[in-house]
Amino acid sequence: MRALLAVLLASATVPALADTLPATSRITAVTVYPDGARLTREVSFTAPSAGRHELLVTDLPRDSDPGLIRLGASDGVRLGAFNLRADRLPPREDPLTEAQQSAKAQVEAAQAAADTAQLTLEAITAKVEAAEARVRFLSSFTGALPDGATPETIRAMAAMIGSETLAARQSALAAKADLPPVQQAVTKAQEALAKARAAYDALPSADMDFTALSVAVTASGAGEARVTITQYVGNASWQPVYDLNLTRDGGDRLTLDRSVLVSQFTGEDWDGVALTLSSSRPSEQSAPSQLWPELRSIGPEADVEELSRKAYGTDSALHETAPAPEAAAAPVTAAMAYDGDTVVYQYPEPVTVATGAENLRLALDSLDFAPVVEAVAVPRLDDTAFVMASFINASEEPLLPGQAMLFWEGVLVGSTWLDVIAPGVETDLGFGAIETLRVKREMPLREAGETGVFTSSNQQRESAVITVENTGAEAWPVRLLDQVPYSEQDALEIEVTASPAPMETDVEGQRGILAWEFDLAAGARQTITLEHVLTWPEGMVLR
Repeated sequence: MRALLAVLLASATVPALADTLPATSRITAVTVYPDGARLTREVSFTAPSAGRHELLVTDLPRDSDPGLIRLGASDGVRLGAFNLRADRLPPREDPLTEAQQSAKAQVEAAQAAADTAQLTLEAITAKVEAAEARVRFLSSFTGALPDGATPETIRAMAAMIGSETLAARQSALAAKADLPPVQQAVTKAQEALAKARAAYDALPSADMDFTALSVAVTASGAGEARVTITQYVGNASWQPVYDLNLTRDGGDRLTLDRSVLVSQFTGEDWDGVALTLSSSRPSEQSAPSQLWPELRSIGPEADVEELSRKAYGTDSALHETAPAPEAAAAPVTAAMAYDGDTVVYQYPEPVTVATGAENLRLALDSLDFAPVVEAVAVPRLDDTAFVMASFINASEEPLLPGQAMLFWEGVLVGSTWLDVIAPGVETDLGFGAIETLRVKREMPLREAGETGVFTSSNQQRESAVITVENTGAEAWPVRLLDQVPYSEQDALEIEVTASPAPMETDVEGQRGILAWEFDLAAGARQTITLEHVLTWPEGMVLR
């Protein structure tokens, strides 16, 4: 009986003893949102046999969230439970990309060349030092003669010392002559090594703090298989960047060149991935806010003592408060609706985005618009007119919010922030001052030297003469804006006279704002006179 029980227990634990198949993943596609990204990883492995195995993917980022991971498998593979393991992980070698492996080989070759050059330099330096040591030894002879020295032995000794000293000096000079080219070779080898190391360091790295994904897989048979991991991460974003160039030569034209800035701080590089940019914002509110009933009540007026008791909590009955409404439910996050009906841009070539590096700028496309261009002048505040272009987004997609650089005839004139521009929506943009359109707003003087604002006890009169002069060689359609006060009191009367009369009053619903429109030829001048009179009853004060 005990033997049978042992057999049963052993057979029951067989699934837990499945083979562990270590593997690494490769990021093949990335969809970047304005805040966050979706990574698609491919994991290839070899199933040794049919049946259950444990697939251990060892290179997911450490901060991976299992709730934001989705799995898919190739035919013949059935997936079971999975979990993340941050400890008791198998050892792994530092992963290198193919580019890193090639660069590492170049570093090793450059290191070998630098070592060889250094050894050659040291060998020649040793020859120089040995020769100079011989010279120093021979030069140290004091001249003391051995016992029994004869003239012949003295001459032989002197000749030997002289010839040996000469030979040592010649050896030192010859060795020194070999030093400059060897030193130059060492310098070049060290420079080549530094460049090779810099090239290696600049490559996207596959090394990072990691966690392992353990997946139960059941294979229908032995052979190659594949698992796809879809993972949502933060610390990534993209935003559009626009260059808007306004030209008038050959007809008014507005060209919008679109680029994007992509940045990510996920802790791992995206190397050669298929990049998609989505305007969907899955991290933001996905459902409308909820309103709650607001209960109001009335009661008898409270005296001072009662208010005091309420303020200092001395009346225990006042601590009984009405039940608070239930807290609003958290917005429902549409976790699976990341690929909804939103604007999506797919970059046509593989892209590499290094983690923590500068924003990567990618060009998208260009759009052409037919703008309405005019010179807008506000003489009350400015002494020149400004180029204004009004255009309608005639494309079928919205222009997303982003920074825009403004160019007038190819010359940078400023920058602005574009809010979202939906299809069919009209937008106005300014493209800098027109120095050849000079604007003046002058108040005529009385004979006594008073300015154009005259005030009495119950009346104020203001007169102005506005002049726009075109000193350039190009005609301009001009829109001029000025203002007069307005009143909401019947007793305060305002009378306005203007010559010529404005074409529009209360511009864009702003009371008292007046607009004139006219064409101003090259060298021409336009004058507008504007006067308003405020009258109020005696005994009142104008505010």
